[in-house]
Amino acid sequence: MIYLDNAATTFPKPPEVYEAAEGFMRDIGASPGRSAHRNAVMASRTVFTTRERLAVLFAVKDPSRIVFTVNATEALNLAILGSVKKGGRVVVSALEHNSVMRPLRFLEKDRGVAVDIVPCGVDGVHDINKWESALRQRPALVAVNHGSNVTGSIAPVEEIGMLCRRYGARFLVDAAQTAGLVPLDIEQCAVDFLSFSGHKGLYGLQGTGGLYIREGVDPLPLKFGGTGSNSESDEQPAFLPDRYESGTQNGPGIAALGAGVAFVMERGVRTIFEHGRVLREALVAGLAALPGARVYGPRTGALPTVAVTIDKFDSGTVAQRLNDEYAIAARVGLHCAPLAHRTLGTFPNGTLRFSFGCFNTEKEVDTLCTALAGICGKK
Repeated sequence: MIYLDNAATTFPKPPEVYEAAEGFMRDIGASPGRSAHRNAVMASRTVFTTRERLAVLFAVKDPSRIVFTVNATEALNLAILGSVKKGGRVVVSALEHNSVMRPLRFLEKDRGVAVDIVPCGVDGVHDINKWESALRQRPALVAVNHGSNVTGSIAPVEEIGMLCRRYGARFLVDAAQTAGLVPLDIEQCAVDFLSFSGHKGLYGLQGTGGLYIREGVDPLPLKFGGTGSNSESDEQPAFLPDRYESGTQNGPGIAALGAGVAFVMERGVRTIFEHGRVLREALVAGLAALPGARVYGPRTGALPTVAVTIDKFDSGTVAQRLNDEYAIAARVGLHCAPLAHRTLGTFPNGTLRFSFGCFNTEKEVDTLCTALAGICGKK
């Protein structure tokens, strides 16, 4: 199998990621933060180590400001539902994922929240002047998809963050697609919330993610319960990370995430991005020779993600034939981002998407281009 669906979940993982998960289950097994025996202490140390590594990766001074969630979607819901009040205003980009748009649509109906969408070009490129115009309305929260899972375009989060500071808005950055691929400095970008996925560019397992919460920002928790701390009280702890980490944590998953983060830092975020850039540009060049192929998104400076449609060919059929005849795994459809596809003009059919990870090769890109030429040269 040539796996080209890394924007959904990276695969394969580095060997040390599998080893970390198995090692936790075989050799530790206990619940983090729940007991003082040796295995429980080892479990807590594993969680703490992963938290520290993420803090280094994102330039976070206080690791306790990073809380673990089951995925980026839960992190986004915590930031949005926990901080946007009745009658508030939220500004988002025209490329947002449903993990942002669905909680906001709920808030529109439930709390009378106004949602403003900042348009961008059909290539997915942002216009900072349009952002400033929207921010003059003094929204309570600004949410932006740092890297589009459809076009691969990268938002100018540093510039948007400075505008948020100027106009007094909280800034939420969805780094599901960029964590581990694009350098992120939360101070430089004036970030109040940073959500991330563990199973994509950080090469961890599914069921892991997290949210950075700036000091002085206090969203309402999504859930309440046992934390292993302040157990004499039936009130939720007020301190981080415990305030947002009720229930037994995913020890094996967090151990694996820590190994994935270590892998990314050892290889280098910029090195991984450069590898993806080479593969993306090779594919875009190959598609240019394919009659009727239309590539969406910026031609350069994007994540290693390529969305394409091919005139007279159904994307779903092409994806199925790639799977059945060439053992190539791709993603087809709306990618849980109908707003982005409306922006691109590809709604409701969506696109065929190829996304690369650090283990993909140029030879695999050549094989894909040959396969597409074979499929689209005959029905």
